[in-house]
Amino acid sequence: MSRLTHARTNGQTVIDKKRGDITGDSFRETVYLTGSMTERSSYWEDITLNILNKKVDLYEGFSLKETVGYNPRLFLEDFTGNQLDDILVVIDTGESECTVNAYLFTFFEGEMRQVFDSEEYNATTDYKINYEDQYKVTIVSSVPQKKYTLDLMYKDKEYLTEIYDENGILKEAIEGWVEPISGLYPIDFSGDGVYELVALQEIAGRYQAEALGYVQNILKWDGREFVTERQSVIIFGEKVDLK
Repeated sequence: MSRLTHARTNGQTVIDKKRGDITGDSFRETVYLTGSMTERSSYWEDITLNILNKKVDLYEGFSLKETVGYNPRLFLEDFTGNQLDDILVVIDTGESECTVNAYLFTFFEGEMRQVFDSEEYNATTDYKINYEDQYKVTIVSSVPQKKYTLDLMYKDKEYLTEIYDENGILKEAIEGWVEPISGLYPIDFSGDGVYELVALQEIAGRYQAEALGYVQNILKWDGREFVTERQSVIIFGEKVDLK
């Protein structure tokens, strides 16, 4: 890690640094994430996004909605199809098994604009998770409108007998839930230089530690916002003995 010499950083430590053409002037800007170290070495406070354009001697700092967290990181890719490098900031909320705060910025009409906020995205998602008779769990998504059915027969007998009677009937109604985004990854699925966002959200069963799988949404820029292009559910495989 290094320190920016520019006075406006207030002596903060550079956490991550990338270079790319952000503004379309054919000159690569330097993008920094800076922050203040805490006694917990992996935890950062006062996290700030900074852009330095040495060509025009311009320095700008951008405040983030959430300015604390673990492992702050930068990704510079074209997410909006404007043939410029957009800025993705991802910050873990915990050291492990956590959710993330993520923000995406793009240069539009002469200024930087935020076009994605993970908290706002989480608020738009709606899922219904219900345990059903005969060792099933249904997952219903409102956007897009899809239904998935998980088979719990791979679970051990002790787990199943806690939930079902000997006839496979639920002993009581059980509802699960879907956590906020726990992973957000840039991937260029089409190979056209425009990246999509892969958002993973954990499916919780009776309690938070009882993960049943993940909802995966592929988010693509539609000219105004990031929308779900396709959705799937990822499940955990059953252990098998191949001997």
